Amino acid sequence: LVTMSNPGGASISTDQLKARYIGTGDADMTKYEWLTNIHRDTFASHVGHYDALSYFAVAQNDSIGRVRLEMLEQMIQPCGPPPSKSDA
Repeated sequence: LVTMSNPGGASISTDQLKARYIGTGDADMTKYEWLTNIHRDTFASHVGHYDALSYFAVAQNDSIGRVRLEMLEQMIQPCGPPPSKSDA
């Protein structure tokens, strides 16, 4: 059992950390799941920060609303469809 400290100084276990922050992952997480979490976090950050969103809109010569909509749509499957699971 590994323990870390949070900003308040109290120790927190890795299990509690993973329960609080889903994107932290674990040893059983696949590469596809990890990449999907990273891409979704990135898109969520861009959508949540107006300055970054307006920068992308100017760079793409598009409206801010359209860029926001495209990013939200890309969050559904940011890395494409999941790979097929083979039982072999």
